[in-house]
Amino acid sequence: MIEALLANYEEAVAVVLFVIGLSMLLFQRNLIRKIIGMNIMDTGCFLFLASMGYIAGRKAPIIADGAADASRYINPVPAGLVLTGIVVSVSVTAVMLSLSVRLYRRYHTLNLDEIYQMARDHQEDR
Repeated sequence: MIEALLANYEEAVAVVLFVIGLSMLLFQRNLIRKIIGMNIMDTGCFLFLASMGYIAGRKAPIIADGAADASRYINPVPAGLVLTGIVVSVSVTAVMLSLSVRLYRRYHTLNLDEIYQMARDHQEDR
């Protein structure tokens, strides 16, 4: 079993990162820690996609010497997905952080339990 893990260490690290991020999303009450957990989860996904797209001994799909044989090149789709995912992840993180600032200005805390309770109390007062 150890040999299989060592042979596929990229995938093992990607799964560990995903599990760390998921556990932070599930068990942390602080909103900033949840955002960090989601970014760690994203990193695990990106690492997994990038490691699946790499094939040892093959080159980037840039035809320079006239050889158009597909067996000489790696698949460029996983790299494109990773780049697109990084852009989306940065955008989502920026929106989540800006919403966190708004929540903090309104409730003066980033603890989700306290925010939920204050919002519920405010709703009952109406």
